Amino acid sequence: MAGITGIGSGMDIDAMVGALVAAEKAPKEAQLTRLATATTTKISALGTLRTALSSFQTALKDLNDVKLFENRSAKSSSTDLLTATASKTAQSGTYSVKIEQLATGSKTATAALESDFTTGVAGTLTIKVGDGEGVAVDLGEGASLMQVKDALNATLEGSGVTANLLTDPSTGKARLVMSSTNTGEGKDVSIATSAGLEALAIDTGGAASAVAGGVLERAQNAKFTIDGLALQSATNKVEGAIPDVALDLVSADKDKTATITVAQDKEGVSANVKKFVTAYNNLIKTTNSLTKVTKVGEDGQPLAGGLVGDSSVRSILSGIQNELTSVGGSDGVRMLSDLGITTQKDGTLAVDDKKLGTALEKNFGAVGGFFTGEAGLMNRLNSRVEGFNQSGGILAQRVSGLEATNADIKTQREKLDLRIESMSTRLYAQFNAMDTLVAQLANTSSWLENTLSSLPGVVKKQQ
Repeated sequence: MAGITGIGSGMDIDAMVGALVAAEKAPKEAQLTRLATATTTKISALGTLRTALSSFQTALKDLNDVKLFENRSAKSSSTDLLTATASKTAQSGTYSVKIEQLATGSKTATAALESDFTTGVAGTLTIKVGDGEGVAVDLGEGASLMQVKDALNATLEGSGVTANLLTDPSTGKARLVMSSTNTGEGKDVSIATSAGLEALAIDTGGAASAVAGGVLERAQNAKFTIDGLALQSATNKVEGAIPDVALDLVSADKDKTATITVAQDKEGVSANVKKFVTAYNNLIKTTNSLTKVTKVGEDGQPLAGGLVGDSSVRSILSGIQNELTSVGGSDGVRMLSDLGITTQKDGTLAVDDKKLGTALEKNFGAVGGFFTGEAGLMNRLNSRVEGFNQSGGILAQRVSGLEATNADIKTQREKLDLRIESMSTRLYAQFNAMDTLVAQLANTSSWLENTLSSLPGVVKKQQ
């Protein structure tokens, strides 16, 4: 019925109904809007808090890993010569290494052939790496050197052996060259042929000459010394020379010495300690932001964080801070301050690298005992947080409750819309009835006036 104005009364019914409906709707609408805004803000703030807590728990888990304190590191003083890795069972120690030569694969070649060479008959080439099992490659009659090369590469793909062609510009003659990444003495590549293909044979018994085929570069072992003891390896990845330590030989220089130091993985532990401190500091900064009230101008409305005065935040921080200041561990490492970790004025933690390094150097085992295990700091801190942040925990339940509130707000809005619609309909009916009545009364008045004015003896009013 909106849009109808008072035809009989001359009143603006739309405006009157609109004003009455707005007066009825505005207070409840404003209340629901404020509640929805506050609820959404809290849900977002709790999500931010849970993210910071999850990062904090991840750092706790990483530092609570006993394997971290079992790991061993192997450092090379000259990574341009070699690198090293160590398993957790490696014994601590230092080793002097010199590398005389690296392990290499071989290069062999056929005799020099005319560039237009083709196979006179069909047959088979058998390629071997040292004394290994041969690989057969079938060739058809009339195959060119390029076709031979392609056939070899197709069959040998993935074996570490490749074929190529090299041509002497001065003579125009070409050789089929076999290259291998299979390192170690005795692993030269040879080719045996069936009858009629002898020109493609490679015999590794001697070196290639200007005319004959043979070995261009022999496969060789790596040669090196550890603490003066001469050793050899078929590959440049050396395992077993030092128990539980793998060496990767990078380059050879018999006049240079690299020192390998095998020790506890202090750098790995230090990195995880700093990761824990960073995660804690992020948690403190996050909670400060969520519980801060910022004044805006002299007369402005203060901006409040989503969790100002929140009891869960206070409980979480109180529990964490109690554990951080409690005494645990064993002699030498009983508090965070023993590791050079102290609390700053803003509540965050700071790390003294020198003091942490000294503690790891002198009391590595005690540091592990302080952080790990059932009674370790990391487990105690996680216990303080887990009840709040776990699936179905306090914070999750609060979010569920707030989401239920949002759903209820939606229901209340729908009910308000229905009530306002009903009220609007009722008001239009009332005002239109009034308008009709006024119109009827006006018509009756007009009729009476006309009737009475026409009666005999009635003097009409002069206009």
